[in-house]
Amino acid sequence: MATLTVNNKILEKYLSVLEGFDKSSKKTIIEKLSKSLEDKAIKTDLESLFGAWEDEKSSDEIIKEIRDSRVEKSEKLSFE
Repeated sequence: MATLTVNNKILEKYLSVLEGFDKSSKKTIIEKLSKSLEDKAIKTDLESLFGAWEDEKSSDEIIKEIRDSRVEKSEKLSFE
């Protein structure tokens, strides 16, 4: 789930709306906000994000593929 960062002015507007709620509703909101703080974010193992390139091709073959796949900027691509 994405997170949203708000400034104090926006928080004050939310609080002014919440002031009109009854005690039970406020407690429910507090409980839900507290629970949302306890939810653990998915952690990514940083070691899985880096490492040596693994491929059966030689470095020369990979370099050739990269060079062959390049497109000249002067070429106009047609979508027809």
